[in-house]
Amino acid sequence: MRKYKLGYTTGVFDMFHIGHLSILRQAKQYCDYLIVGVSTDELVQEYKHKTPIIPFANRCEIVKAIRYVDEVVPQINRDKIAAFNKYKFDVMFVGDDWQGNALFNEVETYLKSHNSDVIYFQYTPDISSTMLREKISK
Repeated sequence: MRKYKLGYTTGVFDMFHIGHLSILRQAKQYCDYLIVGVSTDELVQEYKHKTPIIPFANRCEIVKAIRYVDEVVPQINRDKIAAFNKYKFDVMFVGDDWQGNALFNEVETYLKSHNSDVIYFQYTPDISSTMLREKISK
């Protein structure tokens, strides 16, 4: 396993669960310093058309408390190329549910041309914040 210096991943991290923890744990195994972008409430509303259960500031505090996380930053848009240009990470971690997506193919090509990699982690199919919302609403 190659060890990178600076890693980056993002998420909403609403109703923090084992799938979230798994991605952060795996990411930290690959890098010395892990930056985690937490989606703002406005961004989630914009692209998922729903408001997170847990407010942005609280989600940031939860993610900051995870021992695998070195820094938490707000994710105000989904532009991964802009994030790369700002943070200069050598690896970005993404759930494999995005692998093959046209947007991520473009991002992956751009990152590779700038000596940065994309590592896809297996999506946790039996848990998600959406599933938790559904269980709670029943």
